[in-house]
Amino acid sequence: MKPAYISTAYLGPVQQYSKMFHFPEVRIETSENYLKQSYRNRCIIAGANGPLPLSVPIVKPDTLKCLTKDIRISDHGNWRHLHWNAIVSAYNSTPFFEFYEDDFAPFYEKKYEFLFDFNEELRMLICQLLDIQPQIQYTTSFEADVENDFRWISPKQDIADPSFLLKPYYQVFQDKHGFLPNLSIIDLLFNTGNEGILILRDSFVSE
Repeated sequence: MKPAYISTAYLGPVQQYSKMFHFPEVRIETSENYLKQSYRNRCIIAGANGPLPLSVPIVKPDTLKCLTKDIRISDHGNWRHLHWNAIVSAYNSTPFFEFYEDDFAPFYEKKYEFLFDFNEELRMLICQLLDIQPQIQYTTSFEADVENDFRWISPKQDIADPSFLLKPYYQVFQDKHGFLPNLSIIDLLFNTGNEGILILRDSFVSE
């Protein structure tokens, strides 16, 4: 099986972690031009009032085209405090939040300069907590035409993915909103704990 290509993501969606579980090699894109309004700097969690997007503010690049790995995080708007409060509010009543709270809290206390570094340290933590061990490589140049290209995964695009089928799992606000599919991976982690790996295992449909 050839490697899967994915983009960096802030607390990326379950769909993306499904690729990291099922593909023996994963290439994380560093050399693409940064795309706005994507999972690169945003995630979607399950708030009390439904899906809640959280966006990391970035420093506006000097040029129209800027590589994703060169994007810097802005300190605008006290976003770390706001994001952490939103995560605590959404998940403090989930079965496993208290087990993982101390793992995630430091990410909202420390300042990171680059978005890519922030995303990657969070991804490595999540892979460790879920006990998935993808063989990760970072791209050194951009290739537009590759097999197993999942860099398109986006909150704005509803593109069919025949290899991904997410079975519903327990969510705290499910009685109020129904099951919300393909939220941030932390939704799966805080609601199901390390059994989330079983959800990822069963989310893959072989062609």
